[in-house]
Amino acid sequence: MEDVTEDQATQERTTEPLTEHLQRISRRVRAFDRRHPLVWDLHLTGFWVTAALIDYYGGGWLNVARDRDNPGWLVLTLSLGLSVPLLLRRTHPRAVLLVIAPFALVNAWTGIALQAFLLQLLVVYHIALRRRTHHLWWATALITTPVSVLAARHPQGTPDKDIVPVLMSIAVAAAIGITVRTRRDHTKALEDRARRLEIERDQQAQLAAAAERARIAREMHDIIGHNLSVITGLADGGQYAAAKSPERAAQALQAIGTTSRQALGELRRLLDVLREEDHPTEAHPELTPQPTLTDLDQLLDGVRAAGLRVRTTIHGTPSLSPGRQLTVYRVIQEALTNALKHGGPATTAHIHLSYEEKGAVTATVTDTGSTAPGRPAPTTGGRGLPGMRERTSLYGGTLEAGPRPHPEQGWRVHLHLPEETPQ
Repeated sequence: MEDVTEDQATQERTTEPLTEHLQRISRRVRAFDRRHPLVWDLHLTGFWVTAALIDYYGGGWLNVARDRDNPGWLVLTLSLGLSVPLLLRRTHPRAVLLVIAPFALVNAWTGIALQAFLLQLLVVYHIALRRRTHHLWWATALITTPVSVLAARHPQGTPDKDIVPVLMSIAVAAAIGITVRTRRDHTKALEDRARRLEIERDQQAQLAAAAERARIAREMHDIIGHNLSVITGLADGGQYAAAKSPERAAQALQAIGTTSRQALGELRRLLDVLREEDHPTEAHPELTPQPTLTDLDQLLDGVRAAGLRVRTTIHGTPSLSPGRQLTVYRVIQEALTNALKHGGPATTAHIHLSYEEKGAVTATVTDTGSTAPGRPAPTTGGRGLPGMRERTSLYGGTLEAGPRPHPEQGWRVHLHLPEETPQ
């Protein structure tokens, strides 16, 4: 049993390279034929012309002729007339068949019955390969007409012995042509589909890269923008307190150092994620700067240290997915950053969080800062408020940002995320 298995394995190793070698040769021949079609046409036509002339000069036609009393020049003319037009069989198969038809008719009428009339089957093959199927009907009629004339003028047994084999040969030639055509069309369809899939893949990659760039830009804005705003507030407060309370100035400098190190650490983690191209970020959660609502206290401590007084009101129990928690966190962070940057020294802020069932949440951040024309509106440029809206739209939520209604002073940011829908 082992010997049989080894023999089979040896045979497979011997067969596979030969098959691949033949396929490689076939591909090269087809490629050469596509580049130089006339060379192949000349060789094939020359082969059949030579065969027809050998049949004439060798006297082989006498073995099948129904009437041998015909001049030699006529036999030679018919041999050439049935073979030379094959040169254009691929580009003009219908015209070639029409040119050969008179020679085939004379061949049958005189009883010479040259076997070269079967070369019309090559033309039938190319009609089935390159033209519509209905052309095969008149081609069949054109070929069988001389055969019927031969059977009527020079009978040799019953007429079906002459006509049926020709009809069967035409059917085989047409079937081969249709099969090859179907295979080519199928291969072409597969190539087109593969090309479209490749284009779609490239487009998806470009869209994914654009989405990733937008995500990174939002993260960079959230990390650097917020922490720089805190540092700016601390620096301003430290400068003011330096002359009157050196201890407060030292505390401000210490807070600046802490905030700077936190920002630098988050920025490094973000860059580490970008460098991890061969490993998904899920495998390195410690490298992914994705804060959740549990980090909200640390955020509030930072803005309070920068001089912004913040109070919070929370209703309900949070049951949000990590993505929703990140959205709420970033919206609150952006609202507090804007209050710290544009609100003024005496600004206070209030955060109201309301957790509902099935992941729904409402967050409202109000401040008592300035609503002067210099404060950016929610439709202005930049990545702050547009980034907040993008994050909110991912979960089908709504975001409102603008001045508080008169006579109240300050700014209001209102976020609502609906219930999570099962995927």
